[in-house]
Amino acid sequence: MTRELTGRARRFGDDVNTDYIISSTRKRDSIDESVLARYLFETLDPAFAASVQPGDILVAGRNFGCGSAMEIAVTVILAAGIRAVLAESFARTFYRNAINNGLVPVECATAGIAEGDRITVRLGDDIVDVMHERSGTVLTAQPIPPFMLEILERGGLVPYVRDKGSSL
Repeated sequence: MTRELTGRARRFGDDVNTDYIISSTRKRDSIDESVLARYLFETLDPAFAASVQPGDILVAGRNFGCGSAMEIAVTVILAAGIRAVLAESFARTFYRNAINNGLVPVECATAGIAEGDRITVRLGDDIVDVMHERSGTVLTAQPIPPFMLEILERGGLVPYVRDKGSSL
């Protein structure tokens, strides 16, 4: 399997917690991720949600998705049309929630990627590359285990289990 995702970088820093992704107060009104997507990252940047374009790629520093283990933080990102997050490191629960819901988590050096840069993520069986258009560089990311790539290819854990059926 080789899959490519190309988009505009949307930049954040270190320690972006799940309450920054979607505020707990917003979940009192609705748990519908398509409604909540209007409030994505409102604590960090109130104009962010309105500026997201389908295919944008989140780029962050260390410890992305720390804090509470709420799955809705991942599903709200997906509802906004974002299919991948690049970070130097992820909170482990966020990483697995991402895989389980079909959001591609890519661990790589992100310091050279700026807001608005065009990037392409190429996922292969043994390698994950990030092509950075502005600098012309290719970053090698941490590989994603084959069984997780298969889950991502199917769109998440539920479709994976549904497709695999009794062969699991």
